[in-house]
Amino acid sequence: MRALLADDEPHLLAYLEEQLATAWPELRIVGRAGNGIEALRLVDELTPDILFLDIQMPGLNGLDLAARLVDEKNAPRVVFTTAHEAYALQAFEHAAFDYLLKPIRLERLQRTVVRLKETLSAPAPAAPSADMLAGLLRQLGMAPAAPAAAPAQAAPLQWIRAAQGQETRLIAIDEVIYFQSNDKYTSVFVADGEHLIRTPMRQLRDQLDPQQFWQIHRGVIVAARHVAGTRTDFRGRLLVKLKGRDEQLVVSRNYADLFRQM
Repeated sequence: MRALLADDEPHLLAYLEEQLATAWPELRIVGRAGNGIEALRLVDELTPDILFLDIQMPGLNGLDLAARLVDEKNAPRVVFTTAHEAYALQAFEHAAFDYLLKPIRLERLQRTVVRLKETLSAPAPAAPSADMLAGLLRQLGMAPAAPAAAPAQAAPLQWIRAAQGQETRLIAIDEVIYFQSNDKYTSVFVADGEHLIRTPMRQLRDQLDPQQFWQIHRGVIVAARHVAGTRTDFRGRLLVKLKGRDEQLVVSRNYADLFRQM
């Protein structure tokens, strides 16, 4: 198993690594991050099985980082590490596998390790059980929240309202070549240029027809009909080539399976 550790306090990062060396000697630590943005980049590059994630970090806090990972294919199991009990409910809303309070006690970490081994050896990913979630929240003096009802499935998006300077343009979904996250906005690339929308990538993905639009990276969704093929660059990255365009889009390792037959 491969793990990534993220904490903005170096001595706590070193302490966690020492505790893990005792609790799980076979675990391979593939990376260490000192802030949330660096952790997000390393998750993409290293595709760890487990992410031990501090909540309060500069740049991007642990809860926001986990929110970007929760629906991704082959996302790592997230074990939050924090000194604050108050984040427990939010952590489990972000699909936390476990929640460890600092200073992390070895015996508590060992219980987490046992559960991680059992889950990661299973044929399919397993979410935290209801009993485990309720038990942990009781330990923290909090009542578990009732599960939310599943939203009704909406029809795929057909039109997009996008900004272009001081004007707003109505774009048919068939015109879109690809979407790319761009700081606080999402860029919509069409044949005659680029437009901006405020819809975040995660929300946009849920509104698109998955047969027509493929997510190839956390920050990129491409229209399948505009994909000409793929190639591998000198760094070993998989790139998507587009029909009639010069730019090539990087495919995250988590989404490389889409192109195995190409």
